Amino acid sequence: MRLLRIVALGLLSVAGMAAAAADESRPLAPAHLRAKLTCHDCHQKEKPTSAAVPDEGCMVCHGDYPAMKVQTKDVKPNPHGSPHEPIPCTECHRQHKAPVVKCLECHQGKYTFKVK
Repeated sequence: MRLLRIVALGLLSVAGMAAAAADESRPLAPAHLRAKLTCHDCHQKEKPTSAAVPDEGCMVCHGDYPAMKVQTKDVKPNPHGSPHEPIPCTECHRQHKAPVVKCLECHQGKYTFKVK
């Protein structure tokens, strides 16, 4: 029985190291790290490497589209108050890559945004 526990703990630690290595290759935003989010929290899938983040995964913490519009009401123009909404969150907010401003694909030079 004791040997079984030791083997099980060894396997869990190896799995934990593999998960940590995977996380390092796909860094998260500092706020998401502080919140101790896991891949599953956002991707809502067991194998997140092949799963896009659904908007519902963002909305669990950040609120729905109307709530985001209120949170960014002082930003001019309000990126969450687009006449083209709803635009999927991940069109701009790409957690493992640099963020982009989808608005600027068509409105280049018309607006400036301070991207976080």
